[in-house]
Parts: sequence; C-alpha cells; structure tokens
Amino acid sequence: MRLEGKRAIVTGSNSGIGLGVAEELARAGAEVVINSFTDREEDHALAARIGAEHGVKARYIAADMSKGEDCRALVEKAGGCDILVNNAGIQFVSPVESFPVEKWNAILAINLSSAFHTAAAALPGMRDRGWGRVVNIASAHGLTASPFKSAYVAAKHGVVGLTKTVALECAGQGITANAICPGYVLTPLVEAQIPDQMKVHNMDRDTVIREVMLERQPSRQFATTEQIGGTVVWLCSPYADQVTGTAISVDGGWTAL
Repeated sequence: MRLEGKRAIVTGSNSGIGLGVAEELARAGAEVVINSFTDREEDHALAARIGAEHGVKARYIAADMSKGEDCRALVEKAGGCDILVNNAGIQFVSPVESFPVEKWNAILAINLSSAFHTAAAALPGMRDRGWGRVVNIASAHGLTASPFKSAYVAAKHGVVGLTKTVALECAGQGITANAICPGYVLTPLVEAQIPDQMKVHNMDRDTVIREVMLERQPSRQFATTEQIGGTVVWLCSPYADQVTGTAISVDGGWTAL
C-alpha cells in the first residue's frame, strides 16, 4: 500500500507507539506530522530523520494535547490531514477513592478529549476531499478493565465509543474511523521497566516478561510498534474501505479471554 499524496498527523509521536506509526506511514509514502508537547531541537531532528530516511516530507509541530485549542491548532498548522492518528495518552494508577482529581482530568483531556478536538478540526477537510482515515489508538482497556486504572479505562472506553460515532457520521463519504486496541507493546518505556521487574521478582528477563508483564496476554509476546503501524497502514488501504466503526484488537488474545 502506497500513500503518496496523503498527509498524516500522528499525535503523541516523538516516541513509542506514535513514533512507530509515523515511521510506517512514512515508509508507505505519506507526508507525516509528528507531535508532542515539547519543542526541542531533537524533536525537529527526529522529523527530519524520518523525512530523509523515507524520502517524504516530515514535520514536527508542538501542541499540548490537554488543551482543546492546541489540538485544533495542530490540525490547522499542519494544513489539515488525510489521515489522523490519535495516539497521545498518559497513565496514572490509584484506587478510585484516592484518585487525584487533577490526574483524572488530565487523563480524560489527553486520552479522550484530544481525539474529539482533532477529529472535529480534521473532518471538514476530509469531507471536502472525499477521503479520510481517522484511527484512534485505544487499548485493550477500551474493551475490558483493570483495577486502579479508572481514568485510563474510562477514557479508552470513551475513545472506542467516539470512534463508532465518527464512523456513523461519516459513513458513505469516503471517510472511515476505527480504533486499534493494543495490549502490551514493547516500547522504550516498557523496555525500561523490565530490569526493575527482574529484581523485584528475582526472575530472568524471559520469565519476568512471560509470567509477570504479559500475564494477561495469552500469546506471552509483546506486540511491536511496527505491528501497530502496519495495522494503521492497512486501515488506510483500499482493502479496508468498508472497515469502519470497529475496535481492532492487537493484544495477543487478551480480550478473547
């Protein structure tokens, strides 16, 4: 699948899943706009590296995804987009009764409301062009729950619901909206947790991954950022023209349990 002539915005994409998605979209020929809340030289250098490596136009645009006006401005500064990938997200763990209100508000704003604002800004241009793809990176926690993750679970369930609504509103207009629901993905953030888990549980690397970190993932294997990115690229292909309003699990069987 080639995506020349298409512009993609990927939020929260200077590392981890978002970066993997941006890389795969660029590999397929799309112009990419990557994003985070920082505005450092290394952020812009990362975009330049992606562009040079894949022979596409690539830019970095800073935006605070906790602020609706910044989310909408990101789309405007990019010049609109054909492909919108809402990936920005944060996490915090606490029992409901002691969950800090400011953390609840931040998680709902970044993980859910940002997807509403960017979609609202991007859809008019997609309708004008008669083609568009909205891909929301939800989570296995958009389909199931875990204790102590009330805000994250609520936000990701909301992302799945928002996705279905956008899909219905855009049906028959050449625009699809889908959610990808990853389980545990091997990102630099997850990789950094492995040595500590090995010490805590007195296990070797393979055992701590299989028995502790991936306990709920029946495959006992991490998904990769390339696999998530490849799923996004497939959703942008003609093969997926009639795939809309779905929640696609990439979770090694987690939500099949």
